[in-house]
Amino acid sequence: MSDEKTLNVTPLIDYRPWGSFTILDEGAGYKVKRIEVLPGGRLSYQKHARRIEHWLVVQGAARFTLDGAERIVHVGETADIPIGALHRVENPGPELLIFIEIQRGDYLGEDDIVRVSDDYGR
Repeated sequence: MSDEKTLNVTPLIDYRPWGSFTILDEGAGYKVKRIEVLPGGRLSYQKHARRIEHWLVVQGAARFTLDGAERIVHVGETADIPIGALHRVENPGPELLIFIEIQRGDYLGEDDIVRVSDDYGR
């Protein structure tokens, strides 16, 4: 019998109406996700009470809204979301949008979301 632990290295993929996310890594106080947004898709306009987020676009271009101000974020560019800031990302282009999201905070559950507007009735 081996003293080595067996690790589950299968990523968790969660499918949503706008695309999907995959949890790449998580630990005490952080979580890293790969988020895919379908052409024309957008996430809810939302805020978080207990975490900040940092996004890096790796494919496509994102229309990023932060507290009502919009800008386009291209491949290699980033966006930062402070605690409590209203934010949204959408894919205005014809190709799949992929970005990496790094969350940091004392609670990182999916239920730390206050949706102000949502295309999918959530």
